Amino acid sequence: MMLGASSHLLPALFILLLCFLCSDMDSIAYKKPKVIAEIGCNHKGDFALAKQMVSVAASFCDVDVVKFQKRNSRELLSAEAYVAPHPNPQNAYGDTYGAHREFLEFTIEQHQELATYCKELDVEYSTSVWDMTSARDIARLDINFVKIPSASNLMFTMLGYLCDHFHGKIHLSLGMTTRLEEEKIIKFFEDKARANDLILYACTSGYPITFDELCLLEISRITDAYKNIVSDIGFSGHHLGIAADIAALALGASWIERHFTLDRTWKGTDHAASLEPDGMRKLVRDLRNVHKALSTKPSDILEIERPQREKLKSVEKSISSA
Repeated sequence: MMLGASSHLLPALFILLLCFLCSDMDSIAYKKPKVIAEIGCNHKGDFALAKQMVSVAASFCDVDVVKFQKRNSRELLSAEAYVAPHPNPQNAYGDTYGAHREFLEFTIEQHQELATYCKELDVEYSTSVWDMTSARDIARLDINFVKIPSASNLMFTMLGYLCDHFHGKIHLSLGMTTRLEEEKIIKFFEDKARANDLILYACTSGYPITFDELCLLEISRITDAYKNIVSDIGFSGHHLGIAADIAALALGASWIERHFTLDRTWKGTDHAASLEPDGMRKLVRDLRNVHKALSTKPSDILEIERPQREKLKSVEKSISSA
């Protein structure tokens, strides 16, 4: 019942946002949206399943990018955290949190194989890097961009390594980040002369989140603050449904990232905040269609309107001759 009520309200929310923004829309340079299917660790540690998910996302959903995650658990976790139980045992793939994380990890050779497989399917491969070791490994692959998750966006040693050694774009999420931290991140990339390769994502870090926690106008705030500094603005969503992503596009986000799964009931933290194949397919379809619609008329009367005008339009003589 709650889901139905929320879904019912979303079209109204979208219309209200458009009305609120109508005076500013002429200033937004809308780019064709790029859709990222974040597979992350939703493959459950099964490499064959990961390749199946790539295939479905590429061929059925027609996404632009599929994205994974790369972690070095020994580097990220303290000794105590590594041997501690998973905080949510029902989602665990190991007796300890460290064992759980190791079970879900792919080797760099497997990531290279996934990148090659993506090329065969004409879909782009990328991954999030959570630590220095992972950044070094992934930076050696021939890929167009890496992603910095919100959890790692203050790891400046890792960011510096990528600025110096990775020559593609760097996508970075701003979930659970203060304004002062955000400014520090931007200044870091400016000092490294890499701000023009930076894509910032508005994001709320929760799995899943409610609609009042989406804070979509963060897209406008980030755009106003940094549009002349960074390469692009994106939106990383952990919500239910797909209507809010359309609003994100209308607000100017040109990269839309959503978690992807084949079954939202599977074991794991991210599945509940993920889209299944048909949801991802509809998201891609709707974003591309709405992008086509976000324009003003190129002429007073469109060609499709001319026969309707001749047939239906009534013009008083006094007005037409004035």
